[in-house]
Amino acid sequence: MQTIINEQKKDLHCFHCGEECDDERINFEDKLFCCQGCKTVYQILEEGDLCDYYELEKMPGISFKNTTSKRFEYLDNETVKEQLLSFQDEEVGIVSFYLPQIHCSACLWLLENLFKINPSIKSSRVDFLKKEVRINFNLKEISLKELVELLTKIGYEPSINLDQLDKKSPKKLSRRLVYQIGLAGFAFGNIMLLSLPEYFGLDIQSSEQFSEWFNWINILIATPVAFYSGSDYFKSAWRSLAQKRLNIDVPIALGVIVLYARSVYEIVSKTGVGYLDSLCGLLFFLLLGRIFQEKIYHRLSFERDYRSYFPVSISKIENEVEISTPIQEIKKGDKIVVRNGELIPVDSILIKGKGNIDNSFATGESKPIAKQSGDKVYAGGRQIGEAITLEVIHALNQSKLTQLWEDYEYESEEFSNFSKITDNLSQYFTPIILLITLAASLIHFWLGHNNVFEIASAILIVACPCALALSAPFTFGHALRWLGKEECFVKSTQVIEELANINHIVFDKTGTLTYSDQEKIHYEGKKLNEEEIIAIWNLTNQSNHPLSRKIKESLGKSLAPLEIENFRELEGKGLEGTINNRLFRIGSAKWLKKDAKEFNSSEVYIEIASALVGHFSFESQFRKGLGTLIQDLSQHYRLSLLSGDNQSQEFILKEKFPEGSLILFNQAPQDKLNVISKLQSEKNKVMMVGDGLNDAGALKKANVGVSIAENINSFSPASDIILNANQFNFLPQLMKFSLSCKRIVIVSFIISFLYNIIGISFAVQGLLSPVFAAILMPVSSITVVSFVSLAVWIKAKTL
Repeated sequence: MQTIINEQKKDLHCFHCGEECDDERINFEDKLFCCQGCKTVYQILEEGDLCDYYELEKMPGISFKNTTSKRFEYLDNETVKEQLLSFQDEEVGIVSFYLPQIHCSACLWLLENLFKINPSIKSSRVDFLKKEVRINFNLKEISLKELVELLTKIGYEPSINLDQLDKKSPKKLSRRLVYQIGLAGFAFGNIMLLSLPEYFGLDIQSSEQFSEWFNWINILIATPVAFYSGSDYFKSAWRSLAQKRLNIDVPIALGVIVLYARSVYEIVSKTGVGYLDSLCGLLFFLLLGRIFQEKIYHRLSFERDYRSYFPVSISKIENEVEISTPIQEIKKGDKIVVRNGELIPVDSILIKGKGNIDNSFATGESKPIAKQSGDKVYAGGRQIGEAITLEVIHALNQSKLTQLWEDYEYESEEFSNFSKITDNLSQYFTPIILLITLAASLIHFWLGHNNVFEIASAILIVACPCALALSAPFTFGHALRWLGKEECFVKSTQVIEELANINHIVFDKTGTLTYSDQEKIHYEGKKLNEEEIIAIWNLTNQSNHPLSRKIKESLGKSLAPLEIENFRELEGKGLEGTINNRLFRIGSAKWLKKDAKEFNSSEVYIEIASALVGHFSFESQFRKGLGTLIQDLSQHYRLSLLSGDNQSQEFILKEKFPEGSLILFNQAPQDKLNVISKLQSEKNKVMMVGDGLNDAGALKKANVGVSIAENINSFSPASDIILNANQFNFLPQLMKFSLSCKRIVIVSFIISFLYNIIGISFAVQGLLSPVFAAILMPVSSITVVSFVSLAVWIKAKTL
């Protein structure tokens, strides 16, 4: 089937990469390839039924030759793998690669369909702006080295710099972009220098020969600028047209072509000197605007990944005593305790207890994996069962934890409303601008003006709504950074936008409206002997629930550890485990099928060997300032309360909540989820505020889920916001801030449109040159970004 073609062909370009087949011509299935590598890529795509890749763009591949496995042998080194992998266990590995070759929708489509090429790849997600791909794969079936080889075979060799892996610094700008802007700037300056006689109207009749030579030199200088510095605009515009769409790069590409073609025509025909200075100036200032955008974007991303930490803590062991410590202060060698349901925030070694790790947060696989003493446990896992002690082997990598959170339950079809607005405006804006350009050009041509092409180019350039696309990302990006400083960590920019649309807030009670560490506790029932007290202490020590922690603290700070068999914690019910051949059960009256007394407290019952021995009573202490917080929120939102406790505090709560508020007690986790669903079915946008322990389903179901963290590792991946409990009274300011951010985006939209309208009004009259239009584009972007940055800063200072 494969033959080497020596005879001349009409089309000698590679079907995959588009390069000319000079040295070798390989014919495969009536398609021509320049090398064995390109043919291999095509075969891989064909085997994976992915040849639609070539329909998105003709010859979209990246040319490569001499791909050898020896180049990547270092990836089999365990130390290197440990550095590169974001997460791994016995089967699953997650890795992020920077792929500088990513340049279009065809790239994105192919990379997000890697699982079709190799079933060992579970999923892949592309961050187009960062040019990164995040891959979840089966380590037993495909190694890291083989994964990199596969990416290289299809034309996307990862850029791996091991020296930079542990350095926390913003990413450097693309070298290609620097070359493009350097070339455009060099050409702009030199063409202006060669055109000085034209600018000042000097007598050049005596040196007409020099003038002609200068014009040809200008063409020589401007040609690589047009086709190299402007190549990204041409590619983007062509892909857009190939998909029967009009994006914002179409007018720019058209403007560059018009200026270049007209300039060459005038110089060749000796009817003028052209507009090559305008062309180079245009691309120089456009690329300056792009470099400005990239710098700001990477700075915001860096701030979020490395300088804004989750406001949660972990139990660290010092001198045999547990101390609650912020996770960013955990260092290599520290010993930490992780209880049932808690997230493991750092890579560690299990040194005590039986690990039963649920990695669904990191990998999507919910089946727990058993771990024994000495086994490695990776950040992102969640312990299910008894408490375990771990020794930290790597300090917190905030960016990895953030990425896991953002990827959790990710759905690619979810986009922000402002992003949709921007995309839709871009689709309609471009054809309208093309019509305005055509109409203005015809009018000026009919009036006999000789600068028609310059006018057309100025309109096409000044009308580009680039600043419009920057408004929402930069506003919400700055908002994330400022909120992080207030110990309020927000999952993504879309969450802030969603916050601004909330009209109903639902609260949990225990650990949310009440202090989890200031409840008054009282035991009533049969006197417990020392053995039973120690057993109950050990059982409650396995749990992270506020009431379990309170019972443990009331029994003593540190009692003798006992072995617990068959430990279970049932959400919304209680704990059970066998100690010294006796079954202990601690939980609600309903679970233990007992009749609860009616008094002003919550109750947790104790059952030993099927016999009820007594109960602990808790008198809740409401958070300071709760009344003011409820009053502030009730002025703008409907409020509800869903509590898993009995109705003992119903009178107090009804006094605090506004009349007509929905207040329900004895709500199991599923009941809370059902109430949220019902409210949403009534066209409400619901925010759920809970402690993240028994509220995971409701937090996930709500439009926005807020988890209150109080000196414990209560990180809940189902939540959209993690708020330090000390900042509980910050909720009204958070809601106001989100509304302010929405208004800032709307105002920035107006500013962007004003730039376009004013610029177009001058351009259609022939009063605006293409170079000045090109200057206005980055100026408008800088204005919008500066405005949103200053506006967000001013609003943040009022928090």
